[in-house]
Amino acid sequence: MVKIGLTGGIGAGKSAVSGLFASYGAVVVDSDLIAREVVAPGTEGLAAVVAEFGPEVLVADGSLDRPALGALVFGDPGRLRALNAIVHPLVRARSAELESAAEPGTVVVHDVPLLAENGLAPLYDLVVVVDASDETRLDRLVRLRGMAEAEARARMAAQATREARLAVADIVIDNSGPLDALAPQVRRVWDGLADR
Repeated sequence: MVKIGLTGGIGAGKSAVSGLFASYGAVVVDSDLIAREVVAPGTEGLAAVVAEFGPEVLVADGSLDRPALGALVFGDPGRLRALNAIVHPLVRARSAELESAAEPGTVVVHDVPLLAENGLAPLYDLVVVVDASDETRLDRLVRLRGMAEAEARARMAAQATREARLAVADIVIDNSGPLDALAPQVRRVWDGLADR
């Protein structure tokens, strides 16, 4: 098994890269999706979040109000730490389950937004960073995701700097241009895995 840690700042285009890896046969363990799973209605994760932040982080159907929670934690490092202390252990446990279910010889790509922030690089055989300038990321968050500029900046500021992500990279995939420029870069990485 080859374990790849895939990361990039919010708006860098990491999900497109993980999708390409999946199309080549990799098992993708997506921490963002798992983070949603572990706080779904009826889970211990959601109960812990509500106990910490109050019922105002729920919508009428009892599911998590992500924008309301985001407004509480992004820009307040203490509240963000409290949220991470609840969610991260649950995500790690579920990720380990998914990885252990992969067939021997499989390439497992762990799509981890906070890889650099949490010092996780040593856990992987290879760390791939999807990179784009801060200006490009901000533009994508505002234009494509519809975030207010202040919210986008707060989320970017809550993550590691571009320099910190690049410092843990074994391979950097440049996503400052059009999406069709990604496929050849990811293919080169995939083909290079045969040498590992």
